[in-house]
Amino acid sequence: MQTHLPSTLDAWLARIEACHPAEIELGLERIKCVADRLGIDLSTSRKVLIGGTNGKGSTVTMLDFVLRVGGYTTGVYTSPHFLRYNERVCINGEEVQDSVLCEQFEKIEQARGEIELTYFEYGTLAALLCFADAKPDVLLLEIGLGGRLDAVNIVDCDIAVITSVALDHTDWLGNDREQIGREKAGIARSGKPVVCGDAEPPLSVIELCEDIGAPLWVRGRDYQLNDEGGSWGWTGRNMDQTPVSYASLSKPTLPLVNAATVVQVIELLELGIDRSQICKGLETARMTGRMQRLALPEGGCILDVAHNPEAASYMANWLSQNSVAGRTLMVVGMLADKDIEAVIEQLSRAVDRWYPASLGGARGASAKRLANSIRTLKGEVADEYGAVSAALKAARAEMGPNDRLVVAGSFVTVSEVLAELDQSGR
Repeated sequence: MQTHLPSTLDAWLARIEACHPAEIELGLERIKCVADRLGIDLSTSRKVLIGGTNGKGSTVTMLDFVLRVGGYTTGVYTSPHFLRYNERVCINGEEVQDSVLCEQFEKIEQARGEIELTYFEYGTLAALLCFADAKPDVLLLEIGLGGRLDAVNIVDCDIAVITSVALDHTDWLGNDREQIGREKAGIARSGKPVVCGDAEPPLSVIELCEDIGAPLWVRGRDYQLNDEGGSWGWTGRNMDQTPVSYASLSKPTLPLVNAATVVQVIELLELGIDRSQICKGLETARMTGRMQRLALPEGGCILDVAHNPEAASYMANWLSQNSVAGRTLMVVGMLADKDIEAVIEQLSRAVDRWYPASLGGARGASAKRLANSIRTLKGEVADEYGAVSAALKAARAEMGPNDRLVVAGSFVTVSEVLAELDQSGR
């Protein structure tokens, strides 16, 4: 029995962050052992694991909204968080309270014995304990990194989702899409559906699903969206391969390609959710830090965590298609281990003036490095800023009546802007 355990959530988070030296240590043996000791039982819930490079968060969010509109209870586990750790664990759209998380951390601490756990493994076990107690109808569990060796993959899913496969976290997952795809597809289970939102999945994804006997639905092959301008249509197949289609659906705020994947998952869950409920869920789905729109006194503001080339390309296309009369000003801060040059190159297609900011910590890139990349692409750099708050202040001061402000590059960047706006009352 451990003594002198923390009494607050902040103290618990500080403890678990300090108790294991590695921020990331892939592998399932440690967490499986502790989960077995805890006797976590999720058998009453349907379980959907959502992995992929980009689009995981928006896919989870839209699924959550559609399921709850359809009358089903949900448990949602995501990462990272923006302002509060509790954002990671939600039941029926409500963040789990501090006291509940503290209780779960205490159970984990007593059960683990001499087994070391990473910060993410502690958090995953705490979330699963919360869900075992609450017994929601459907669990939506976002894979944190990769798939095969991610802590969340101790859960045997009823449906696996791979939103996309692109180059990211190459130090951990591999240097090409085939290697990364194999890791992402490691969440698949024999006899259980896999839905792939990547219209051109790596061969490794297809082969792995064939090898283990996991039926695969691929966007563009087995389901697809039809963009009709003001609305959109969807066609796909349900579990017994019967064709299904929906016409004249309202467009969501979140990416349409991920909405198409969501509709396919809803069909495979076979919960009787109808077209009107799907429409309402997709229309009302909103999330922090992904194409999040805010109204500032100076004008419109968009927050997005886009931090790799694929996400940056999507954002640049969206900004170009939704142009404004004035300029697009961008506050950008990135981690040094990301493909900074490729991200800047994609975003530069839609940005008129840049405000590069340094991010703190060992992984943070300097404003100077960002500015050098921007200048290489002939972008207009306002200055170099030692902190996100300073870049935000400068950009807001220079906004004209028809300009818009965009914040991107990292979860850290968006979190710091949200905290700054929260403290200042915008």
